[in-house]
Order: sequence, then C-alpha cells, then structure tokens
Amino acid sequence: MADVALLLRRAGFGPTAAELAAATQTGYGPTVSGLFAPVGPDVGATDAPMPKLGLDPFARLLTPTPAQTEKAHAQRKSQLELISRWWLDRMVVAHHQAVEKLQFFWQGHWATKVGSAQLMLGQHKALRNSRDFVEMAHRMVGDRALVYWLDGQHNKKNAPNENLARELCELFLLGIGRYTEKDVKEAARALTGYRVALDKEELVFDPQHHDNGAKTILGKTADFNPRGLVDLLLKQPACPRFIATRLWYRYASSSEPVPEGVREAMAAQFPRPMAMLRALFEDEAFAETRGTMVKQPVEWFVGALRQLGLRPVRLKPEEFTRLYWALESLGQRPFAPPSVGGWPAGTAWLTSAAANVKLAIAKQLADLVDPSRLTPEDVAYLLCVDKWTDRTYAVLRGVREPRLLLTLGLVSPEYQVT
Repeated sequence: MADVALLLRRAGFGPTAAELAAATQTGYGPTVSGLFAPVGPDVGATDAPMPKLGLDPFARLLTPTPAQTEKAHAQRKSQLELISRWWLDRMVVAHHQAVEKLQFFWQGHWATKVGSAQLMLGQHKALRNSRDFVEMAHRMVGDRALVYWLDGQHNKKNAPNENLARELCELFLLGIGRYTEKDVKEAARALTGYRVALDKEELVFDPQHHDNGAKTILGKTADFNPRGLVDLLLKQPACPRFIATRLWYRYASSSEPVPEGVREAMAAQFPRPMAMLRALFEDEAFAETRGTMVKQPVEWFVGALRQLGLRPVRLKPEEFTRLYWALESLGQRPFAPPSVGGWPAGTAWLTSAAANVKLAIAKQLADLVDPSRLTPEDVAYLLCVDKWTDRTYAVLRGVREPRLLLTLGLVSPEYQVT
C-alpha cells in the first residue's frame, strides 16, 4: 500500500507538517476516505471568498476610443491578477485539498485562456459547481469562455467552424482515434448558432444561424443540438476510459501508462470524478508511482506557501505581482494555459531556465518568513520531505544561513519530484 505522504502530495497541493503527522496517525485508508468524501463545508475556503467583478470593462464600449481601449485592457489585466490571487489563496487555505486539486485539474483539462476575468471566473464557477462529469460536460459546451476561446461564436450554419467540435472529441471527451473527420464536421453543425455577449450571463442563441438538419455522428443520425451531441459523446465506451487515463496522467504518473486494471476500476466509477480518484489511490499500482511525477509550478508554489504559513492575500501587492509574473515565467499562471491542450507535465518543468526562476521565487518566499536556527532535518520536516539523498544532504549541512537553507530545500530534487 502507498504511504500517506505520497497520497497527500498527489491528492492535494502538499501537506503541512501538522497535516502529515495527523494523517500518518489516522492511517492510509481513513485518510483516503476523508480526502474523497469530505464532510461538511470547507471551513478553510470560507476565509477566501470569491471576488465580485461586475461587468467586463469592454461590455458597454460599443465604439471605444484608443484611450478607452487601453484603459479597458489595463482593467482586464488587473482583474485577471485579482482572480488569480484569490484562487491561489484558496488553494492554500482550503481544508478539502482533494476538491481544490481536482478543480485545478479541470482548469487544465478544459484549458481556456481569454482576456476577460468575468468569463474565466464564470467557467471556474461552472466547473466547481458541477456535481459530476456529465453535468460538467453539459455546462462546458455552453460555457462562454470555452466557446469564445474555440471560436464557437463564429460557428454558423452557412460557415461551420470545427474548433469546438474537434476539441470536444479529441481533448475533452473521447481522445484521439475515437472519431472520424466526418464526425467532427457533423458535430460542428450541431453547435452552430451560439455567440458570446459580454453583458449576458449565458450564450446568446441565434436560431437563423443554427443548422437544424439531420446529422450523422458516430453512426447515429438525429437533429443533434449541443446537449444531444454531448449526451452522445458521454455514452461512448471510450469516454470514461479517456477521463480515467487523463486523471492517471496528472495524479499518478506522467511517464508510465495506466495499468488496464486501474483504468477499468476508475472507469467503473464514472461519471463521479472523486470516486474515480478514490479508486486510483486505493489501487496497489499507485504505490509504485513514487518518483514519477514532477510538481507543476502552481503545485510547487502553493505547497511552499502552505508549508511556510504564507498567503497570497496577505502579501504586499508588489510582492504578489512579482511572484505572479514569475509563475508566468515558469509557464503556469492560473487561468492562462498555453493552449487548448493544457499545461505540460513531467520533465517539461525541469529546465535550466525554470531552475533559475524557481531559485528566485524560493528566495522571495524564504525572505517572507523569519526562520530561526534551522538544520537540514528541520527543513525536511517543515517541507514534508521524507529524507535527503546523500548528495543533497552534503550540500545542505554546510549551509549556516537559515534562509539560504530553506531556499535550497525548496528547489531540491527531493522537494520537486514526488
């Protein structure tokens, strides 16, 4: 059976020393149950209320002047930083760490990047409020941010745009090779007639631009609309297995394929993502994945904040802004995936450029705390590192300055690879 420390690192953003000690005493099985069937509201998360943004800065600008456009872009940039600060803070203080980590997974799965904080926060809420994957998929096909990101507002009867239909099949619901080009073209017809209006909470439907003719998709013929299309894709046997594989790739191993038995056990719990994850973490195969995952920048950053007792909302604005754009330099800023394929994984995060940025971030974080005398053993305890390798320990034991010792611990291989 896998150990509790590995479980907490993968299921959440990194345990504090107190959380690890409590879970170790509780035991692996009960800890899994507590993570994936949490009881009651998340008391920690209530200390990080979601910000209220009002209308998008461009919502009322029909023919903006250059000055108005520049001002609206500046407001959008500030609002995106605001919601990122809020979400990072919630990741830090949330007691239901597995719930929050899953939310982070979905933001990468339904990877969307638009300039409007209102649209991005709307998508975030839709993902968070979905009871299961079926509800989530239906919410996403009508999500303003995703539709805008994938050019759905240009998808009209007389000029179908295939982007959203293609990604629903390839990246979101089925996976490569589970559909044909003809299926994509027909699915695009089912999604015609919808557009985004910044002053509306929902998509605007223009009936004259919707194709209400018969479409044949995956061997089924009907007058498919978005809901019918999603229902059809969800019923494909490939769907639960695809989602199970994506979860394995992000939670268990980015380099080793998911064992068939694990995938089937997870798929059997579809469409309940938390139950799928529980099946993963209760399987013996999970214990064999130690050392196969590199922390994503946000995981690394949030885990460090949690273990050092720091919160984004309590940092000075200029301090947070530096860290926020440093995450951009690492390649993973909240609400800003690089493409519809989402963020990379594994050794993609272990570059010389990333090492330099992480070192700078780690130094900033160490400067924000007041460490007294520290030993390498103290740092391992604080950062919940099982043990230092001989090579790392040889470096750390020669360091006498506490902040430098803490900085080096944060960028050590033992801390970055789980």
